[in-house]
Amino acid sequence: MDGPALLADALASSGLAPLHLGGRTLLPIVQGGMGVGVSAHRLAGSVAACNAVGTLSSVDLRRHHADLMAATQHLPPGPEAKAAIDAANIAALKREIGLARELSQGRGLIAVNVMRAVSEYAAYVRTSLEAGADAVVVGAGLPLDLPEMAREHPKALLIPILSDARGVALVMRKWERRQRHPDAIVIEHPGWAGGHLGAAKVADVHDPRFDFERVIPEVVELLRAQGLERRVPVIAAGGIRTREDIARLQALGAAAVQLGTPFVATHECDAHETFKRVLAEARDEQVVEFTSVAGLPARGVLTPWLAKYLKAEPALQQKARSKSRCTLDFDCLAQCGLRDGIASWGQFCIDRQLAAALRGDLAKGLFFRGAGALPFGAQIVAVRDLLLRLLSPDVPLGTPA
Repeated sequence: MDGPALLADALASSGLAPLHLGGRTLLPIVQGGMGVGVSAHRLAGSVAACNAVGTLSSVDLRRHHADLMAATQHLPPGPEAKAAIDAANIAALKREIGLARELSQGRGLIAVNVMRAVSEYAAYVRTSLEAGADAVVVGAGLPLDLPEMAREHPKALLIPILSDARGVALVMRKWERRQRHPDAIVIEHPGWAGGHLGAAKVADVHDPRFDFERVIPEVVELLRAQGLERRVPVIAAGGIRTREDIARLQALGAAAVQLGTPFVATHECDAHETFKRVLAEARDEQVVEFTSVAGLPARGVLTPWLAKYLKAEPALQQKARSKSRCTLDFDCLAQCGLRDGIASWGQFCIDRQLAAALRGDLAKGLFFRGAGALPFGAQIVAVRDLLLRLLSPDVPLGTPA
């Protein structure tokens, strides 16, 4: 029995409902987008090949392409460097979408996650749509303009990531003016998710107003009031690790779940093996919350670099000042605490630190991670095995296909 058939059988006996999205019947599991380069074509394509939703992160994908890095990493400072790096990342995004689609073999869906906070947001959305991504998922800001940007691609799925019903209501109200509604909505709990979090400040991430038990029913009721409860699936994200988690969230009204960190601990993940081990071995007491250079709360592993940075942060914030250009001549964020001298925000180069993590550099890397133990502990497994464990926890590791 091949992997997709085995997973279909597991779903049928799991007691879980499938996800109906984009005219397809899928496993109720979405692999979250993770940058820089952590969820590229190998991971996203492999997840989609299992008839789930695989997601590429659009940020700085040139780092997976030696020719694009060779053409851009030693350019002299200046606007020409920024233009060349931006063009290289667009080229890399096109390549990665194509490669992911090849790997998927026509199964599942291929999504691209685009942060609203990046300066090339519009270019990444446009490129994703033109390159044939099935869906564009937008977080780290309200994508109020996404329907207008996707006007020429009416079949593409548009999916915002939000954290409470108030944000959902605002997005839906704005989109309604453009005769569009979300094709799905990801509700991400900032108290459990990894990376950038949907709260105003670190002190807010565990506020009860974000609890799934409150937010999911509120969003489902909002959709029901507009006659959309059967057309717009709600996808819960953050801290999901077991079949019981999925069943509990479906009972609340969610159609599916989104996971990021567990997919890092797979053989198919595009990150360095050291990155996988760091995330798989970290315990909850080693995971900390801090303010990102984007001004958003974030959650990551307390590596030597992060510990050193957090100790120095007060002094760095006191010295914050606006710089004439990005330290890398690459404006990855529309607003940046380090570049723009915003003292209350993070004071480090996020692209440099995430790129160090991607290549497994413990001394310099920033390793984003969600809270909670992983389904296989510190083991690195195949994507198929992870999906089987999420659907049927009694299936042993390495069951023959």
